[in-house]
Amino acid sequence: HRLRTHSASGHAAKSGRDEMKQNPVRENFASRAGFLLMAAGCAIGLGNVWRFSYVAGQYGGGYFVLLYLLFLAVLGFPVMVMELAIGRAGQSTFPAAFRKLSSRKSRLRWELPAFVFFAGNLILLMFYTVVTGWLLLYAQAFLRGDFQSTDAARCAELFQELLDSPLRQIIGVAVGIAISVAVCSGGVRRSLERAIKWMMGGLFLLLIVLVVRALQLPGAGDGLHFFLAPDWEKFIGHGMLETMHAAMAQAFFTLSLGVGSIAICGSYTGRDHTLAKESFWIIGLDTVVAVAAGMIIFPACATYGIAPDSGPALTFITLPNVFHNMAGGMLWGAIFFVFLAIAALSTLIAVFENLVAFGMDQWRWSRIRSAGIFGGALFVLSLPCVFGFNLWKKYEPLGAGSTVLDLEDFIVSDNMLPLGALHIAIFTFSRYGWSEENFYAEANTGRGWRLSRRAAPFFRFGVPLLILLLWMIGIVKRFLP
Repeated sequence: HRLRTHSASGHAAKSGRDEMKQNPVRENFASRAGFLLMAAGCAIGLGNVWRFSYVAGQYGGGYFVLLYLLFLAVLGFPVMVMELAIGRAGQSTFPAAFRKLSSRKSRLRWELPAFVFFAGNLILLMFYTVVTGWLLLYAQAFLRGDFQSTDAARCAELFQELLDSPLRQIIGVAVGIAISVAVCSGGVRRSLERAIKWMMGGLFLLLIVLVVRALQLPGAGDGLHFFLAPDWEKFIGHGMLETMHAAMAQAFFTLSLGVGSIAICGSYTGRDHTLAKESFWIIGLDTVVAVAAGMIIFPACATYGIAPDSGPALTFITLPNVFHNMAGGMLWGAIFFVFLAIAALSTLIAVFENLVAFGMDQWRWSRIRSAGIFGGALFVLSLPCVFGFNLWKKYEPLGAGSTVLDLEDFIVSDNMLPLGALHIAIFTFSRYGWSEENFYAEANTGRGWRLSRRAAPFFRFGVPLLILLLWMIGIVKRFLP
């Protein structure tokens, strides 16, 4: 394996540099494509499939999409460059990177919060494993032909039967975790990179096939009009502040920034290309999948007269019934759920690798040991989410109708992601943290587009203020509707 070293630059303390020299080697991706696809795998998930489509249609179609792209540029892009830079310069997982890149005097103030935000990876996977298990079970059911003779009521019954069965859900969770442990145990180049390339390649291939099929449906034009045509009344109907918050939230949360999932990808890549260039490609891939998913779902819903605003029910209840009524529906349903399963697994594996690398960096565990320990811990910690739909369904942590999954999602999506990104932004440009000079030196190393120093005031003040505003609006909306 081609291994490399890279010391923290600039004002990072001598003790931090000495610490990096004690652990000088780190396995890299064999190719740039491996890095880009793994980073994209972190970002591309179920939110790209049904959440983006639903929110875009609800808040004004084309107007919302344009606003979403704007916030990707002004908020998602700079935070992604910052997180990648911290990972590549620190050559470690989140907490260790903060420790290595800060001075001895200020180390604790940056490292300790990083541990808290890094825990968001584990909490995220505590419910993401469950949803991934659902998709794996649905893909298997379509391949077996279980949905061959079902109507809308029966589709709802089948999904409820799944939720009522702890055993079936636990099996799905176990399969998803076992795949993640197997892939991550084999090493970055030998196993992880190869698996991600095959999975993401398969995902894009299936995406193309599904888009072509969806555009051939009788209602494709109406569906695309609902999705992309500007609708001013919907755009302003919810209030401009709420619409802007929805666009900012979708742009920010779809990239999984703030908990170190992107930083670990940066720690495995070389310094041949600037991080602005790499961030552009990652965000571009994520956006293509989100828009393409809308081009699948909306034509199907328009053709069969279905409202595309039912969240998870759209995926697990409504769409199976759509495929049942479609010519060759069992084949297309199988392809669709295999596509969703791959999207979920790519995220699961990419985020799980962050945990594995943490065990290796923090406690010097072997890769196999770290994967096994975190795999076992994750299996146990996923059980509350499973039980929240059956044995513990009377427990409603966020009010009537809420579940353990809703609580875990609230902790991560509404709090850890934005506050973690705020921590990154402040650390990166603070003279008591990493500093502007060191950030620009790292981000602009390599071939490709370079960040302009003229953007520094916005990165220093504008990005943190936008993130703080996003977090505060989300909290107010949650508790003061």
